[in-house]
Amino acid sequence: MSEPKKPSRHVESMYPEKGRVIIHLDMNAFYCSVHAAEEPGKYAGKATAVSGSVEARKGIIVTCSYEARALGIKTGMNVRQALKIYPSLILIAPDFNLYRQYARGFMHIAEQYTPLVERVSIDECYLDITGSKIFGTPLDIATELQQRIHEEWSLPCSIGLAPNKLLAKMASDMKKPNGITVLRLRDVPRILWPKPCRELFGVGSKTAMKLAKMNIMTIEQLAKTDEQLLIKQFGVMGSWLKSAAYGIDHTEVTNQQEPNKSIGHTTTLPADVTKRTQVHRILLNLADQTGRRLRKQQLFASTVQVTIRKPDMSTITRSQTLSTATEDTFTIYHQACQLLDRNWQEGDPIRLLGVTLQNLTSASHAVEQLDLFQYEEQPKKQALTKAMDQIRNKYGESAVLTAGMLGDDPSTLIRNKRIRGTSLQKDDSLLYIDE
Repeated sequence: MSEPKKPSRHVESMYPEKGRVIIHLDMNAFYCSVHAAEEPGKYAGKATAVSGSVEARKGIIVTCSYEARALGIKTGMNVRQALKIYPSLILIAPDFNLYRQYARGFMHIAEQYTPLVERVSIDECYLDITGSKIFGTPLDIATELQQRIHEEWSLPCSIGLAPNKLLAKMASDMKKPNGITVLRLRDVPRILWPKPCRELFGVGSKTAMKLAKMNIMTIEQLAKTDEQLLIKQFGVMGSWLKSAAYGIDHTEVTNQQEPNKSIGHTTTLPADVTKRTQVHRILLNLADQTGRRLRKQQLFASTVQVTIRKPDMSTITRSQTLSTATEDTFTIYHQACQLLDRNWQEGDPIRLLGVTLQNLTSASHAVEQLDLFQYEEQPKKQALTKAMDQIRNKYGESAVLTAGMLGDDPSTLIRNKRIRGTSLQKDDSLLYIDE
């Protein structure tokens, strides 16, 4: 058996004696790129957009190609608005089975360079290549990774190369599509400090607004702000803000998948819903699929949350903790209906609805405190639910339905894994979004 090839002195010199080398791999316009790779004659090089309600010409743009972006079309834009900008925009119905197939493909390539691959979402991951000298310099690895993904899967990607996850993430955003950016700690004052605070990864709009009220506009100003003042205003996050402004991040790349903290589904409606019977039926479909996923992962939930979004994009989120943890669809549904009825007046238009389950515990550790009347009924209910799940696992999600689940709104489509998605929820170790 031959000895493994040792890296040359030149390669060795490209790696730090102390510290790490991190890659952030970010696929470009992933959903549209997948369709272009699958059917190049139909979609490659054209202005395309993936939208949740293609037939109805409603809903929002989930993502769009760079050709569409050049015309002024943006992710999150209403489809009607996008079509006004460019009537020839090609709208594509989402195919999440196809996206997962391509995601597994590029992830498999990434995993050939290091065992330390952290999947962040369906279209991005971190790689710790500190111990990957056998494959060449960090730039060699980044270049080969990008080339292989393009050659084997016809997908464009951007890569950030840095000493930590924070800088790698920010670097990958600097050159899109198909860019490779190296960002070192010594580059931070020159490259990052002139940027506004909102461009620092991890700083949301609310934090940026709060910083602006403190007259902290740029990352340089944030870096030079007294840490105690930041802690006073932001708590423990204040220390993080100070460190991040200097490009410091000690978070490790890990290939261990954290357990779900929540399971949920949301659905954007093609037309505003105003009737209670309609809203309750949509909640039933959402509760059905969240319950299915809960049981599939052998979890119980103690908290049910509903999300209600109006046409003006104002959002109401309300939750209720149950007296006992549950895995039962109808318990979830009834609690969701109660939350909605307490926080919504019939007649008010609803644009989006969501049901999320929180405070999850393993089924093996969940103890249901049943009273005397529940004690005899609960095993029967669980046996029926298990039988229905088994039928649907074998024959499809629509094999067994209650009358209340039938309809023609998007909530019925979340039973179809090919076209559905969920907002920031793990499924087969990948993330995908609703629309």
